[in-house]
Amino acid sequence: MQICCVGCGAYIIDVLKNDFAQIVLYFYNPNIWPSAEYDKRLEEAKRIAEKYKYEMIIADYDHTTWLEMVKGLEKEPEKGKRCTVCYHDRLEAVAQKAKELGFDYFGTTLTTSPHKDAERINRIGLELANKYGIKYLEEDFKKGDGFKKSCQLTKELNLYRQTYCGCEFSFRK
Repeated sequence: MQICCVGCGAYIIDVLKNDFAQIVLYFYNPNIWPSAEYDKRLEEAKRIAEKYKYEMIIADYDHTTWLEMVKGLEKEPEKGKRCTVCYHDRLEAVAQKAKELGFDYFGTTLTTSPHKDAERINRIGLELANKYGIKYLEEDFKKGDGFKKSCQLTKELNLYRQTYCGCEFSFRK
């Protein structure tokens, strides 16, 4: 399960823990800026993984390559073309890792946020499922007050909750 922030990640783990024998957290977020923000989110994810005894894989942080991917899309609005590139990159990374490790499914916590286009995320996930021959967990985790529940869990667990998506373009807006 690709996670970008621990609040949504902790909530999704709680939702899925009874349906899956093993959940592995995959922290791949080259979009997050500045590096101090990335480090803060990573440390919180590690804390929750340790607390609940979940395995976590931490991918390399390469913001420079991510910036090259979204070059020319810097002025796109939230949920615009830049976000599509970002969704695709993160979903492809988790699909590749899941395939490599022999998992049955891959998924993301991105659909928890009301600022993310769950339909587009799921469409990309299903395309990648076909490409890699692995199942995609097609969900819109914000349904049923998922976002509100993730915010409440964040408060209960005293977790850091960011105020923007993660990239410098959403921060500046």
